Amino acid sequence: MGHVEVGHLTYVLPDGRPLLNDVSFRVGDGVKAALVGPNGAGKTTLLRLIAGDIQPVEGSVTSSGGLGVMRQFIGGRRKAGPEGEGGPGAGGGRTVQELLLSVAPERVREAAARLEQVELLMMERDDEKTQMRYAQAITDYADAGGYDIEVMWDACAIAALGVPYDRVKYRELDTLSGGEQKRLVLEALLRGPEQTLLLDEPDNFLDVPGKQWLEQALRETPKTVLLVSHDRQLLANTADRIVTVESGGVWIHGGGFATYAQARKERNERLDELRRRWDEEHAKLKRLVNTLKQKATYNDGMAPAYHAAQTRLRKFEEAGPPELAPRDQNISMRLRGGRTGKRALACENLTLHTQDGSVLMKPFDLEVWYGERVAVLGSNGSGKSHFLRLLAGEDIPHTGTAKLGARVVPGHFVQTHGRPDLHGRTPCEIVMTEHAKLRQEAMRALARYELAGDIGDQRFETLSGGQQARLQILLLELSGATMLLLDEPTDNLDLASAEALQDGLERFEGTVLAVTHDRWFASAFDRYLVFGADGRVYESPEPVWDEGRVARRR
Repeated sequence: MGHVEVGHLTYVLPDGRPLLNDVSFRVGDGVKAALVGPNGAGKTTLLRLIAGDIQPVEGSVTSSGGLGVMRQFIGGRRKAGPEGEGGPGAGGGRTVQELLLSVAPERVREAAARLEQVELLMMERDDEKTQMRYAQAITDYADAGGYDIEVMWDACAIAALGVPYDRVKYRELDTLSGGEQKRLVLEALLRGPEQTLLLDEPDNFLDVPGKQWLEQALRETPKTVLLVSHDRQLLANTADRIVTVESGGVWIHGGGFATYAQARKERNERLDELRRRWDEEHAKLKRLVNTLKQKATYNDGMAPAYHAAQTRLRKFEEAGPPELAPRDQNISMRLRGGRTGKRALACENLTLHTQDGSVLMKPFDLEVWYGERVAVLGSNGSGKSHFLRLLAGEDIPHTGTAKLGARVVPGHFVQTHGRPDLHGRTPCEIVMTEHAKLRQEAMRALARYELAGDIGDQRFETLSGGQQARLQILLLELSGATMLLLDEPTDNLDLASAEALQDGLERFEGTVLAVTHDRWFASAFDRYLVFGADGRVYESPEPVWDEGRVARRR
């Protein structure tokens, strides 16, 4: 069993802005606790502090049972440049083996790295000394538990991908869907030796059967879990307690998510009342001091009372006011669109293929008309993202045709925020350069998405996942797109942002195709295009969430 305890933690961002101030809480043995709060409040930073990725200004973190960590973006590319993982300086694509090693115990990672170095050396020279080093590296890897953990990885690969580990260990992650990558890492962490798990948005990109599996797995595991999620149903089904991160601090709701909204409302009302009383008492003391000051000017006998009142006011102000209730977010998305031809999209005998020529789905026909909202549903790895990427103009192998209608301008929201073109630039710079805006105009647009001020001058890669998602949506708004191609747009958005997106789409004068596993988000769509487990693509009048993995050679 494991636990996590955070004591008086304070963290300041590299630019000097305080993010977390005097944060303390404890997650006990076997507890399933959820970190919630607005995008950019510090949830991911708090997990990184607990994991030891970054160091606090002051405070302490203790844990037991070993830490297993799932980071928010687990795919990406090998670190090979100053920008780090996923940046412009990155090298070749990571493999399944590298992904699993990244969440393995440290002793296994170190032994695997030494073994890889010697294997590369063996390719250059095959002398006796190198052979002896190779034999020792194999022994060290075995002693570290490397071969034992590969047996576990085999079970993980079969559960997540339907194939043994040996068949996929050198497969590049780019060939797996975001949900398949997440499921693979979750299987490894839940089956692994670490008794305390830190999971940053583990449900992102999982299909609905995958989310249901995760809910059951979290309920059944004896491990201690601290997770970040914006999926209300998953939170309601798994969280024993809620740790809210907002306004630089945390507060704990000891119940589940079902009673959280009411608890937060009552807490904010209490804070507002305490602040009102403090303001009244402050004003009363200041009036008293002013009154006694005036009387003391012509009556020396009032001087002691005046000085006593001054002392009382000073101590009252030094104690400080009670905590302010957090300000609710005010996000306004103005997705405009524009009139296009009546037929926005026509697909005839369309078949999608992988890079190696394998068929993703059977041929299908589709017509989408101007103004329609089409939700694209199906299991992870069925080809939904490939379909949107094809419509966005990417070079996706296919046969058949997919033609956009007259005046249709596609705007693509990328599932894994894979936008290396935005790295190294701030939101303000991005809006100014890509859409010819003056700084003041850019900041006004960013303000509608809660991205102005200091956030507007942060580099893109330092933004939270939700802030990156909101910036992508703003860029779609400014691009003049008349067809929105949204790939899991709500996965990193907090509740207020997701509701703002829903409102923006209702006012959008154009066509929307969205890949989603968000049950709440999908309920507002007109049509449902389902990528079925049997390889068929078909329409359904209602959302279909129980399609399994597509049966195909992998």
